Amino acid sequence: MLDRLRDEFRRAVAVLRRLDAQVLFVLVAVPLLVIAQQNLGSRTLFREHLGGLVPDSWRGLGAWGWWFGMQGVLGFIIPVAALALVFRRKRDELGLGAGDWKLAVALAAAYLPIVAIGTWFLSDSVEFQAKYPHYGPASSDWAVFIIYEALFLFYWVGWEYLWRGFMLFGTAHVFGAYAIFIQTIPFALLHLDKPLPEAILSVVGGLALGGLVWRCRSFWIAVPIHAAQMLLLDFWCAMRSRTGVTGTGFGELVKLLGGG
Repeated sequence: MLDRLRDEFRRAVAVLRRLDAQVLFVLVAVPLLVIAQQNLGSRTLFREHLGGLVPDSWRGLGAWGWWFGMQGVLGFIIPVAALALVFRRKRDELGLGAGDWKLAVALAAAYLPIVAIGTWFLSDSVEFQAKYPHYGPASSDWAVFIIYEALFLFYWVGWEYLWRGFMLFGTAHVFGAYAIFIQTIPFALLHLDKPLPEAILSVVGGLALGGLVWRCRSFWIAVPIHAAQMLLLDFWCAMRSRTGVTGTGFGELVKLLGGG
């Protein structure tokens, strides 16, 4: 029995030695980073252990800032440092170069009006209005809204790099274009608690953003595109909350932008 176990162990070691070290590192690190975010980045952890460091009136926003900041650190700073320092990858190999920026800008300019229209229609749903913005006071105070969205932007850098940077560029030298589909799977699974339309669209979005980043050879284009989706959805929902405007027609849009 011991001899059999030793043989199996040697075979396992031999197989592991034939595998790409960077791909192994990335595929193991990604779930660990997600777990770390869910625990170390927890807003509950902030409220219970760190909330006393800020004034009472800032604790709610501070908890969201903690969540956003930890995603930026765990999703961007640590993965970039690991690939750059441990595996000696250069900027373009990390997906941090400019890539085909002209194409990226053109596609973003064409896409953003579509997002503005799409989020306008989604914001008419009671389900979406109940969920966005995540931090309720941002709906009623524009100063809080701006601070909240600025913090949210750092979150998007970490969120997008984890999938469209670390996982995509970190495995592309082995998987090629299949890396686009691989990074979509965990990305979509993390949307299971979202409203059904958003959960389904996360599959489409994961593939589209992955393909866009692959084509442009830079992860940066994914940040404004994804961040704009949430910023606009937060904005429409906040405006509907402040004005009480319902409906999706042009008249309702004018009324909403006019303050109700």
